[in-house]
Amino acid sequence: MKMKKLVAAALAMAMALSLAACGGQNNSSQGSTTPPAASNPPAQSSNPAATGATEITLWTYPVGGWGEESNVQPIMDAFKADTGITVKVDYLAYGDGDDRVNTAIGANEAPDLIMEGPERLVTNWGAKGYLVDMSDLLTDTDRSEIAPAALTACTSTDGKLYEYPLCMTAHCMGINLDAFKAAGADQYLDLENHTWTTENFIKAVEALYAAKKDTVAAVFCKGQGGDQGTRALINNMYGGTFTNAEHTQYTWDDPNNIKALEQLKSMQGIVFDASLEGGDELKLMYQEILDMAFCWNIAQQLDPASAHGDPGKTIGGQEIVCMNFPSPDGTPVLQGGIWGLGIFNNGDPAKVEAAKEFVKWMCASENAAQGIKISNFFPARNTVNGTDLTAIFDGSDSGDIMKEYNRVILPNLGDYYQVTPGWAGARGEWWAMLQEVGNDQDITDSVAAHVAVANALIAG
Repeated sequence: MKMKKLVAAALAMAMALSLAACGGQNNSSQGSTTPPAASNPPAQSSNPAATGATEITLWTYPVGGWGEESNVQPIMDAFKADTGITVKVDYLAYGDGDDRVNTAIGANEAPDLIMEGPERLVTNWGAKGYLVDMSDLLTDTDRSEIAPAALTACTSTDGKLYEYPLCMTAHCMGINLDAFKAAGADQYLDLENHTWTTENFIKAVEALYAAKKDTVAAVFCKGQGGDQGTRALINNMYGGTFTNAEHTQYTWDDPNNIKALEQLKSMQGIVFDASLEGGDELKLMYQEILDMAFCWNIAQQLDPASAHGDPGKTIGGQEIVCMNFPSPDGTPVLQGGIWGLGIFNNGDPAKVEAAKEFVKWMCASENAAQGIKISNFFPARNTVNGTDLTAIFDGSDSGDIMKEYNRVILPNLGDYYQVTPGWAGARGEWWAMLQEVGNDQDITDSVAAHVAVANALIAG
C-alpha cells in the first residue's frame, strides 16, 4: 500500500477508539514536557497542616478506562462518601496533555493530583521540584507488597516517591490471526507461548506480502504516540538496547539496532510512515488494512470501544491475538508501563494532605481493586494490606484474557528505562530519526546524530 493510501485510510477513520497508553499507550505527547522557564516550584512545607480541604482536583491521562468519566466518577463518589472530600476530575489526552499541564504549572494552576507514569511524574515534573515526596505514605507492608520494579521506577535517584504506583503492564504486538492463516504465515508463530523468532517474523512478513501485495505493517513515526512499540520492535529484533543498565546513557546506536533498522527498511510490506502515530496504526489494523500492530497491550485487547464493540476483533470480526516482539531466540524483553498518582505542591498544605488521603485510599487500600479494574491493566502490587488483588478479574469477561497475558506476556517485562534523564527530549530524537530512515537517509549517520543529541540532554 502506498503511503497516501495509509494516510487516507487513517483520516477516514472517524470512529472513536480508546487507545490508552499506546497510541492515544502508552502514552506520549508531541508537545514539550518542559514547563515555562518563568515558573518556579513552590517551597514544600515540612509540617503541613491537618487535612482541611474539602475539594481537590485530579487530572488523568487516559490510562485504560481512566479516560472515561463513566468509569472514574463512581470512584470519586465513593471517595467523597468515605472522606467528605470532593475530587473534580479533568481528562487529558496524550496529544496535548503535557502542554496543558506545563501551561498550568507556569500559571501556578496545576492540579492537586495527576495520574500517569514515571517518565512524566518522576523524571520530569518530580525532578523539577513540582511534585510532593510521598515517601511518608509507604509503610513497611506497602514496601513489601508493591512490585520492586514499580517501586523503583516511581522513586527518584535521591529516594523521593513522586508516584504511588497503582497498575502496570508489558507492551506487546497485536496480529490479525485470520490474515496470517489465510497467507500461511501462522506456521511461523508459536501460538502456545505467543512468541516468534526474528527469522520467522521476516518469513511471516514475506508470506503476508506475497498474499496481499500490499502493506503488512507500519513503523509509525509521526510523533511520540505509541513509540514504545517501535522501540521494542527494533531493540528486540537482534538484541539491541535503548539505554544502559544504569540509565545514564542512550544506547540506540548499538550495532544490533542499526541492523534491525536496515532489515526493516529493506522489507517489502513494511513502511516507515511519518503520517501515523500508534493510534493511527491501530485504526488501520482494526480496518484490516494492516495485518499487525506494534502498539498493543492488554487494554487494547479488552477495549470494547475498539471501533466496533467487539474486543480483540477487527471491524470485520477477524481475530486479533497478542504476540511478543520477535527476537533472535524467541525470548523477548518487553517494555513496561507503570501508572499511578502524583501530587503537585501548589503551596496549600491542606490540599496536599487531602490529596495524600486520596492516594492512600486509591492505591493503599482495598479500593485499589476498582482503580485497577477500570485501567484494564495489572496490579502494581499483588496484595494490599494482605488482601489478594490477583483475582480481581476472575469471573469477568476479561478474566481468561488477563490470565493469558499474565502467563505469556507479563513475565517478559524488561527494564523500565524510561526514567533515564532527558527522556522527553530523547523520545523526540527517536521518532525524528525514524522519519529520516524512512526518507532514505544513511541509517548509521542518522542514528549517531540523534543519539548524540539525546545523550547531550542527560548532562543538560
